[in-house]
Amino acid sequence: MENHGTGVIIETEIMHRNLTDDSLERIALERGEGALSSTGALAVRTGKYTGRSPKDKYIVDEPSVSAHIDWGDVNRPMAPETFERLYRKALDYMKNRELFVFDGFAGADAKHRLPIRVINEFAWQNLFARQLFIRPTEEELAAHRPEFTVIDLPGLKADPRTDGTRSETFICLSFERRLVLIGGTEYAGEIKKSIFTVLNYLLPFKGVLPMHCSANVGKDGDVALFFGLSGTGKTTLSADPDRRLIGDDEHGWSEDGVFNFEGGCYAKCANLSAEKEPQIWNAITRGAILENVVLDPVSGAADYGDTSLTENTRAAYPIDSIPGAVIPGKAGHPKVIIFRDGGRLRRAAAHRQTDEGAGDVSFPSPATPRSWRAPSGA
Repeated sequence: MENHGTGVIIETEIMHRNLTDDSLERIALERGEGALSSTGALAVRTGKYTGRSPKDKYIVDEPSVSAHIDWGDVNRPMAPETFERLYRKALDYMKNRELFVFDGFAGADAKHRLPIRVINEFAWQNLFARQLFIRPTEEELAAHRPEFTVIDLPGLKADPRTDGTRSETFICLSFERRLVLIGGTEYAGEIKKSIFTVLNYLLPFKGVLPMHCSANVGKDGDVALFFGLSGTGKTTLSADPDRRLIGDDEHGWSEDGVFNFEGGCYAKCANLSAEKEPQIWNAITRGAILENVVLDPVSGAADYGDTSLTENTRAAYPIDSIPGAVIPGKAGHPKVIIFRDGGRLRRAAAHRQTDEGAGDVSFPSPATPRSWRAPSGA
């Protein structure tokens, strides 16, 4: 019986804690979870779900958060008793199963970072968590106490008739239990986006703006932010060999500047080429994960032009695979903000505001409080 720090108690005899990349890769290969590409990346397939399932994502409607969330099609409410039934179902499912645990952080700024724990039934998904979140030092690991736990069980499917879900898939977030339950989908992006949702809610109460953007910094300390919907080129634009990468997807903007939420990158790789995106191309080596990328059956080479499984082919790799990446991922206030709108780029200067000049700004991001006060350093 294991107590996992946020009230999660799991009955199992096989619990692998904080294994190395090599160990997780070896176990994944032994269990038939994936195959190695010619560059040493672990290639996996996620089956029926090759992207996120936003209509199957829920936030538990609990007294302490109910008034702060803009409920609707994006933030779908779930009754506490429904969540409790799914939680009990998950505990029964995990009994005596082989599980994998990653302990780490979300947030490169120590002032605002969130200690997290990720529990998986697949070894490759635990490797994904190691690559996408921030790994602790040995000293930090010894003192680590998770403040949020993600349990990802792709093999556990919901029954909408009895479980109160829309489909077999569920991504359920309880702020009072400090717990995320994921089931019925093998797509690993649900893990990182769930923690982004947590930070979207928590950080504005601390005067920090959570942002879905990539970021880099020039040699003179000039920080640039790149906003755009998924697939519009944020990762590609920020991977500039003449600038240092801060992060490719999720950041916070505090009184001190910009900081990365993650410890890795999750790049779309359809039609990826060494000529156009050399930094990303070279990062997909041993320890990286390829999701739904077709491999040549003889050579094992990744065919990035083959999108027969999905247009949403992905590569996950640690940020230190990018030469010159900023570690830890922190920098000053942005000088330029670039919006990627389809094939167009829109550029705007970022101006410093005082407390007197800052206004209330509403952001339509998931689980964000209804208004946010711009930091005085912004």
